[in-house]
Amino acid sequence: MTIEEIIAAVKELTVLELNDLVKAAEEEFGVSAAAGVAVVAGPAAAAEEKTEFDIELTEVGAEKIKVIKVVREVTGLGLKEAKEAVDGAPKVLKEQASKEDAEAIKAKLEEVGAKVTLK
Repeated sequence: MTIEEIIAAVKELTVLELNDLVKAAEEEFGVSAAAGVAVVAGPAAAAEEKTEFDIELTEVGAEKIKVIKVVREVTGLGLKEAKEAVDGAPKVLKEQASKEDAEAIKAKLEEVGAKVTLK
């Protein structure tokens, strides 16, 4: 029997007969049709580009006061809260920022000597 003949035979089956065929094939060969679907969907989901980032201040650097000023500017925190955030590094400064915002904030912080990680 050729592949074309098998496909033609499968096309003639009803939905219930096709369901029985799948179950029989799973039992006969020790496989699961659902596992094959998950494997196919896995790489496609992993290929999606991340659109939201958490901005984490990992190291302050030598210019702590400048870093505090930038943290205040990008987060809207008061002086005390911004200082606490900088002193508590590593610390997530902003969650779910767009890619453009995250890159801009990272650039501002790195400009004053801080080290930043986007997650």
